[in-house]
Amino acid sequence: MSERRPHDNSPRNGGPRGDRSRGDRPRTDRPREGRRDDRPAEPLVQPARRVALDVIAAVSDSDAYANLLLPTRIARARLSPADAALATELTYGTLRMQGYYDRVIADAAGRPVDRIDPPILDVLRLGAHQLLSTRIPSHAAVNESVAQARLVGSRSATGFANGVLREIGRHTPEEWRERVAAGARNEDDRLAALTSHPTWVIRAFRRSLAAEGRGDELEALLDADNAAPRVNLVALPGLAEPPAGARPDRFSPVGFTGDGGDPLGLVESSKGRLRVQDEGSQLAALALTRARPVRSGERWLDLCAGPGGKAALLAAEALAGGAELVANELVPARAELVRKALAAVPLDVPVWEEDGTAIGDEHPEAFDRILLDAPCTGLGALRRRPEARWRKEPKDVAELSALQNRLIDSAIDALAPGGLLAYVTCSPHIAETRSVVAGALDRHPELEAVGTAAVVQGLAQEPLDLAGDPEVVQLWPHRQLTDAMFIALLAKRAQ
Repeated sequence: MSERRPHDNSPRNGGPRGDRSRGDRPRTDRPREGRRDDRPAEPLVQPARRVALDVIAAVSDSDAYANLLLPTRIARARLSPADAALATELTYGTLRMQGYYDRVIADAAGRPVDRIDPPILDVLRLGAHQLLSTRIPSHAAVNESVAQARLVGSRSATGFANGVLREIGRHTPEEWRERVAAGARNEDDRLAALTSHPTWVIRAFRRSLAAEGRGDELEALLDADNAAPRVNLVALPGLAEPPAGARPDRFSPVGFTGDGGDPLGLVESSKGRLRVQDEGSQLAALALTRARPVRSGERWLDLCAGPGGKAALLAAEALAGGAELVANELVPARAELVRKALAAVPLDVPVWEEDGTAIGDEHPEAFDRILLDAPCTGLGALRRRPEARWRKEPKDVAELSALQNRLIDSAIDALAPGGLLAYVTCSPHIAETRSVVAGALDRHPELEAVGTAAVVQGLAQEPLDLAGDPEVVQLWPHRQLTDAMFIALLAKRAQ
């Protein structure tokens, strides 16, 4: 699905208010024409900050994904490990709290952020993060940010940025939080401002938590979205073991956390048999493969397999159990990623590029186990993809839930009698999770819910703190330190 920006990115809605269009509003901090003619040679900017600003600008200008772009920019700049860590913190920290920083900047500048030239706004956001959320000395944060402003703006714009940053630095982080909170219209707007989430997402999260009787955990969830996630890895079962010194994960029986070294180096040296994968994703795949014993010759399907992380784990499990696996991914570029992920497993896995909504008609009752990791809003993975919160809007939920319903119907048609289906999303939105499952059960009397909570608890190395309906599992970043993964196991009655 294509990504969209929210239509309402106003200061009062807690959105990132730097619309990138340039011809529809007045600017008071430029003109930009001829801006390099009146300046000396380019100022020096610390490499980590240069990389961070480059990525932040690409996210804003081109809808780039920081998690994909940042590693390539770090490699291109040949940053030291220390500088790479700084660039990562500056990039993700700025993007996670962008909505909050926009409110601070608007207050300090005395104007809405949509009246600030976008490249200068990117500099101000990065500078605000350094001033308000890091231990970087104020003078260093201001001086480096002003140097960056000189690279992207006119002399007047640079002076404007200098003034705004110095105003931000005159007040403590606690004072800014009080000022921003005082300007909120209501409680939802206060949470939107202080935690840098759109208000509609906050309301959706509140409903999802309330469904489990945990509505009072909303602020803890929002704070967890803005914390740097752990780097979890998986050792493909039967093909690899965690390296010496690795710590077993709390829940996944095949997961581990590294010793603080280079996780990508581990992946490369193991030829993909050690993989970076969130613990929630591991549990989702294993819930399907280990809910019941595997019979040799079973046929499995990963219906929406891109980019391939769960497919690789399924393939390793299929290899161990004597099952066959087919992976399907409609988008050719993502299908190629699936093939690369599967190359780590010595199992012949066909990768189809078919429309998942038609698989049931084309391959009726052909598979004994199906994983449907459905396209979704991704609201459960905002720790890893912080910019995603500003790229979705409520109407996207309706479009995606309609697609999810078509996909689950197709999966049920493709499922053999007695077969098992895992419906999975990385979103906790009720319209994408419980509602989809309830609708499928209503439409398909041959289907029955399986006690998913008991299955996942049986996998976990430590007890999971689950609540609500025992037939589904909703994981949470603030509770399990995983993405907010939803898992529901459904079985087709044998004829």
